[in-house]
Amino acid sequence: MVKKVAVIGAGVSGLSSLKCCLDEGLEPTCFERSNDFGGLWKFGENSKDGMTRVYRSLVTNVCKEMSCYSDFPYQEDYPNFMDHEKFWEYLREFVEHFDLLKYIRFKTTVCSVTKRPDFSETGQWDVVIETEGKQDRAVFDAVMVCTGQFLNPHLPLESFPGIHKFKGQVIHSQEYRIPDAFQGKRIVVVGLGNTGGDIAVELSRTAAQVFLSTRTGTWVISRSSGGGYPFNMMITRRWCNFVAQVLPSYFINWDKKLHLNHENYGLRIAKGQKQKFIVNDELPTCILCGKITMKASIKDFTESSIIFEDGTIEANIDVVIFATGYEFSFPFFEEPLKSLCANKIMLYKRVFPPGLERTTLAIIGLISLTGSILAGTELQARWATRVFKGLCTIPPPQKLMAEATKKKELIKRGVIKETSQDKLNFISYMDEIAQCIGSKPNIPLLFIKDPRLAWEVFFGPCSPYQYRLMGPGKWDGARNAILTQWDRTIKPMKTRIVPESSEPASLSHYLKVWGTPLLLTSLILFYKSSLLLKLVQNKLQGRVFPNHILWFIPQNP
Repeated sequence: MVKKVAVIGAGVSGLSSLKCCLDEGLEPTCFERSNDFGGLWKFGENSKDGMTRVYRSLVTNVCKEMSCYSDFPYQEDYPNFMDHEKFWEYLREFVEHFDLLKYIRFKTTVCSVTKRPDFSETGQWDVVIETEGKQDRAVFDAVMVCTGQFLNPHLPLESFPGIHKFKGQVIHSQEYRIPDAFQGKRIVVVGLGNTGGDIAVELSRTAAQVFLSTRTGTWVISRSSGGGYPFNMMITRRWCNFVAQVLPSYFINWDKKLHLNHENYGLRIAKGQKQKFIVNDELPTCILCGKITMKASIKDFTESSIIFEDGTIEANIDVVIFATGYEFSFPFFEEPLKSLCANKIMLYKRVFPPGLERTTLAIIGLISLTGSILAGTELQARWATRVFKGLCTIPPPQKLMAEATKKKELIKRGVIKETSQDKLNFISYMDEIAQCIGSKPNIPLLFIKDPRLAWEVFFGPCSPYQYRLMGPGKWDGARNAILTQWDRTIKPMKTRIVPESSEPASLSHYLKVWGTPLLLTSLILFYKSSLLLKLVQNKLQGRVFPNHILWFIPQNP
């Protein structure tokens, strides 16, 4: 029976795992190699310790109501998007509220995690740790790895011909903290993810010129929606998710194009490349003002110049910053477990490695979602701890291994696409894990028992509180948290009293509120009606179409 659990890492996912272990009556011990909790959210002035940290100007790109622990809302006066200090303060409040600090051993590195000789019977692990030069060994019934996916900088210098001839400064974005050292310089930022966009924008205020090189392009969205509300809260909704699955992809992509003419700004995604987006409020403006120049991918380097794939050349370049992402690894594992865990597609629902006789190892936080990673890791931890206790089951190891191997082979042969680097749909993934736990919201039942709440759950933001409404881990405050989430959203902005208008709401107000849902509903009805009409016409022509599901939609007179 699982009792003692080793948690590796005290970042966002490690803190989730600690709390979930305690909720299930387990005895966790968390090992953190630094001297504080928070992981990359604990700001450091430099990167000499080799750990990935946030840069000073970083602001969260998922709003507070959509990226909180599901039974611990932010204080109402916290801003919707916050800097690293404010976010770390929230983590501190979480740690103190649930009394987690006493379970964390700081300045402790995990050297090795190996299966005990009787693992097939006990599922236990030998964990070797090192604290200030002194090694120790302990036995644990289960292990939760919470080291995240921002461990080692990915710096593919071999992919850039001539880079070794370049005389300027070359760094990875992991080393970037503040813009002071780049005053008046000509800088090329390579890579257009969230980090690359942020750094380029910040440097554009002090550098002589910033060039932003991208191979693929990207969609750029703002933190705020057209109405001024947090964009996450407006699009991460169950009904929107339903529409996205029903409507043809053309409509979805066109909806994204409406926000900004990406082609004019040099941001358009190249043909054949995967769809992706970043959150950046200022990048289009910086391009518009000429402070940032968009460039194609790099073809070659000279001593002081860079040649781009489109044939253009930028001379007198002082600095190149590679915002090319990170690589994750598990140096404390032995093969073949190390390779299995490092391959996301081999993990069952991105959590459990296949092939283990006992399900006592979970990888928490090795995911990319279209929404909050914090919310996703918490749900993973809730599920993992219940699997450890035998309250939730997963398929046998032989079946998991066979399925993972088959999937890997199909990808190798090109039959299916490699999706390990893609962002998973937030609502779909959360619902999938919640279904395993038994905490997925039952919306039809909610409409019968609590119509007001059901309306908010389906048509409102899919906030983490929804996964505390029912089933294991139910939280009595979840209903109120959902019904008051807009109050907490508006509260920090209400710093100036404005007299209320006595004028009745105008037609334009109602169109803004209901226009989009009505338009999308009409499109769905039109699309389905067209399909039905086509099927009827084909039947009249004597054609047979098996396995079609007819949607009976009332026709307009």
